[in-house]
Amino acid sequence: MRCATMPKPLKRDLNQSPNNLETANSQRNIRIIRVKDVMLKTGLSKSHIYLLANKGLFPSSLAIVPGGASRGWVESEVDDWVMSRIATRKMEDC
Repeated sequence: MRCATMPKPLKRDLNQSPNNLETANSQRNIRIIRVKDVMLKTGLSKSHIYLLANKGLFPSSLAIVPGGASRGWVESEVDDWVMSRIATRKMEDC
């Protein structure tokens, strides 16, 4: 009986395309955070986070496991939202 062989991984020349390297690096740093971490980062309550997300005023959550009940947020999207609130405050102070 013959064993199935695994396909060899594709070799990638990282020097050939810096855009691909930047994309790969940025994708490695992506984190999904749970609602408790979102609450800590924003100072918002759980219900207010979902209210804002439903209105399109906050990043939407995603299913951590397809078909599962667990939800999470992309950390960089939450961080961007916080930074936008800070920028809005600075504009209002002018």
